[in-house]
Amino acid sequence: MPPVSPAPKAGENPVWSGWDVLLIAGLTLLTLFLAQLFIVLGARRFVYPHKSFFDVAQKPVLALLSELVTYAVVALYMILLVEGKYRTRFWQAIRWNWPGLAGLSMLGVGVLMLGFDILGRYLPMPKTTPFDQFFARPTDAYLTVAFAVTLGPLMEELFFRGFLYPVIARRMGVVWGILLTAAPFGLMHFMQYGYSWGAVLIVFLVGVVLTTVRAATKSVAASFLAHVGYNGTLMVLTAWATDGFRHMEKAAVLAACLKLGTGY
Repeated sequence: MPPVSPAPKAGENPVWSGWDVLLIAGLTLLTLFLAQLFIVLGARRFVYPHKSFFDVAQKPVLALLSELVTYAVVALYMILLVEGKYRTRFWQAIRWNWPGLAGLSMLGVGVLMLGFDILGRYLPMPKTTPFDQFFARPTDAYLTVAFAVTLGPLMEELFFRGFLYPVIARRMGVVWGILLTAAPFGLMHFMQYGYSWGAVLIVFLVGVVLTTVRAATKSVAASFLAHVGYNGTLMVLTAWATDGFRHMEKAAVLAACLKLGTGY
């Protein structure tokens, strides 16, 4: 019987541990819950006194504000963890490694990932999802788009490809690092997309490509650019097809893809 080949070495040796990654994940969930709770309570008290708590909680602008607060808290914790506890420069530790002009090719990789969205025509996709409210009005849609091409991909890449991937790859190798990073990236969207496994599968495949970019280039900045390229292309196509998000019914397929691309 031939010997089993060892897993490909990842060349990753982050200063943080898996427990640190779990703490970041826990902090994110707790902060998001508390931010949404207090922001909704405050808005109901001072802005929407005649609406129910549930109705106020459905306001996209408040959800986005909660997301912004969460991003700020988690980003600060990440920096303090790396530079305070481990005495290492943050951007160097997570391997940001900005690719310069060559990074434009990463935007192209993001555009090519649109091919995954063709699968949406052949997979069971929900007709409506809890995320629909973010595109019910043009103003809310544009705010969501702004998040989807800036803070959303930045924070997701910092956590999944910056913190999570190198911990898994160091222990289990490149292949398992890619797959086990893409899996929670896809499952994170399970509830948002109406518990549709088809939607989660598409996001999982996008996560595989993004993590592969990170592994191949040793750069979180590269995977960030690919992520922006994917999200941004979906945004532009959908805005064009729906006359500035004013007629979402004109591009039902693109609209569904847009929801997948935002990662919110």
